[in-house]
Amino acid sequence: MSEILDSVKAKYGAVAESSLSSNHAGVKAVAEAFGYSAEELTSIPAEANMGLSCGNPTATANLRTGEVVVDLGSGGGLDVFLASQQIGPTGKAIGIDMTAAMIERAKSNAEKGDYTNVEFHLANIDNIPLPDASVDCVISNCVLNLAPDKPAVFREIARILKPGGRLAVSDIALKKELPEAIATSLAAYVGCIAGAIRIETYREELLKAGFEYVEIVDNGSDLNAYKKVENQAGCCSPAMNESNPFAVVQEACCTPEPTATSLHNDLSALLDTYDVNQAAASVKVYAIKPRP
Repeated sequence: MSEILDSVKAKYGAVAESSLSSNHAGVKAVAEAFGYSAEELTSIPAEANMGLSCGNPTATANLRTGEVVVDLGSGGGLDVFLASQQIGPTGKAIGIDMTAAMIERAKSNAEKGDYTNVEFHLANIDNIPLPDASVDCVISNCVLNLAPDKPAVFREIARILKPGGRLAVSDIALKKELPEAIATSLAAYVGCIAGAIRIETYREELLKAGFEYVEIVDNGSDLNAYKKVENQAGCCSPAMNESNPFAVVQEACCTPEPTATSLHNDLSALLDTYDVNQAAASVKVYAIKPRP
């Protein structure tokens, strides 16, 4: 478990320190492929989007003015900033991320965009630094699949939600078992694939955590959309040539850590030989915390 978390931190720390943003056509295309409109992407700091999404949870969370919403694995702040627009100045949008470089990037974006109703916390998502029953809605975007102990995360979400509060998540889940080469690959785990669980298991674990009205809907999105950026694999975006936003420069996003570089390359090789859409899906997950 420690090796997995260290690898995840290394890779996403490298992405956070890269120049990836909506200003690159490939990164923008990935976000649009998974449900973000061009208007949404231009309404927030470009650096909040690094092409790491597998859906758009703020489009389906039914956020309302004055609500408190928490984004688990908030990255550069993409969904936090979109949520902040929907909940207004009387609401609060809170980002949780375990990668220090991502938190710094998000805070910089918040300052750049002059957001007054957002905050970011460095923490693991199975130990959220918020009080019991203090949140109206929890969102997340292609992050829960990375958690080694998903039942613990589901219990923690249930803890912080108010009675009647809701979960609205975009994630990767499995329709059937992965080939062994992918299921046992650390690169595929860090790339948001091997850590995904079966759709039926996802539902069962949310029910065990105390949720009701659990729905998991296959978006039907093509997971190969990540390859809209040349040589991009899974949810790791490479650095790109400024003069040609679809061309990858020699040093990819993962170069600050040699291990992360090899993970990116290994995952690229795996996805070149296997269509992940056969076993995995981008899903929308909904659930409600019961009232007493």
